[in-house]
Amino acid sequence: MPLNTESNFHQPGKKFFRAYRPGDDFYDALIETHRDLNDEQSEQLNARLILILANHIGDLAVLNEAMAAAREDIG
Repeated sequence: MPLNTESNFHQPGKKFFRAYRPGDDFYDALIETHRDLNDEQSEQLNARLILILANHIGDLAVLNEAMAAAREDIG
């Protein structure tokens, strides 16, 4: 399965009138997860979250594609 870089946020059984709403909800939840953490704790949280989600994806080809995409346009 190739890497999906299109908006893919959804909640099963829930309809949204605006396509971007589930993505906004995720971003809000991510920011809330970082609330009251110092910079070091926030970096640790990000690292753990990346590893948890990478394990969930599991497909090394997709993960390699995602890492390459994330690195694009970084000076």
